[in-house]
Parts: sequence; C-alpha cells; structure tokens
Amino acid sequence: MEALFYFALWAGLIFLMMRLGCGAHVMGHGQDTGQTQSKSGNVGDPGLRWVPPKKDTDPVCGKTVTTDKAKPSVYAGNVYYFCSRECREVFEAAPDLYAGGGDPNQPKLEQSHA
Repeated sequence: MEALFYFALWAGLIFLMMRLGCGAHVMGHGQDTGQTQSKSGNVGDPGLRWVPPKKDTDPVCGKTVTTDKAKPSVYAGNVYYFCSRECREVFEAAPDLYAGGGDPNQPKLEQSHA
C-alpha cells in the first residue's frame, strides 16, 4: 500500500511539472527575451520585416512567377521562387547551377512543362 502511495505522489508531481512547467518559464529563466514594442504596438516586432517581391523569375525555367503562389526554396541565405514543384526539385538537386555559383561554361539544364 505504501508503494502505491509513493507511486501516486510521484505521478502527480510529474504530471504537475509537465502540465505547468518548472516555474522558470514563468520567470523567463532570468534572461531578457529581447522583445520590444514597436510603433504599431506589436510586442516582439523588432521593426524590420522582409517583404517578398510581388513577382520573381524561376531560376530553372525562366518563367515569371507571382511569389504568393510560387513554391519557395532557400539556398545560401536567398529565397528562390519556382513555378512548380518539379522546378524546385531540379533546383534543390543542383542549386549551384542555378544560383550563380556553378561553372559559367556549363549550360543550364533544360526544363520543360507539359
């Protein structure tokens, strides 16, 4: 019976810690969160925002794509937009060929859409 009591005590303690946390999260672990309040009143908004262009060129097939419907991929800190999943997969297989880091004498691979 005593073992059952200890089991219930530990199970309850573990449940409370998992449910409520260790308490340090409430106090922020003693670290500054770095959140600032911007002019717009949003907490955590440092004032810098990256806004994608309305249109961009698919580096694989050369089509102009609208970025809100494009398939994006990030390579070397840059965002590239693609007209289709296939173009994105071709890019991700050999990004240096399309991002300007490849051999300039080597022609780009042809990509066709049915």
